[in-house]
Amino acid sequence: MIFIVVKFTVRPEHSDQWIDLVEDFTQATRQEPGNLWFDWSRSVENPDQFVLVEAFRDGDAGVEHVNSAHFKAAIDQMPPLLVKTPEIINVMVPGTEWSALAEFTVPG
Repeated sequence: MIFIVVKFTVRPEHSDQWIDLVEDFTQATRQEPGNLWFDWSRSVENPDQFVLVEAFRDGDAGVEHVNSAHFKAAIDQMPPLLVKTPEIINVMVPGTEWSALAEFTVPG
């Protein structure tokens, strides 16, 4: 799978609305056949920073994503709302799902 983590530093005046502002993009991406997950989190240290953790089945699914109308709309919409260019980690990882933590288990 393609595993991607992106840090978005949002202008303070847009931070409280960020999740709503990207809702259409988020929902459309989650509907893509090759999308495995697309999850936003807000930093506990910087309330203007949001982290997107996303994964796609394979390279073809990633290409389909970046060529989609909703991706193109998002890259037009986002820049004026941000302080700086987002930071990204984008790697190929074996598998298509999360693994259990190996260092300990929680009794259940």
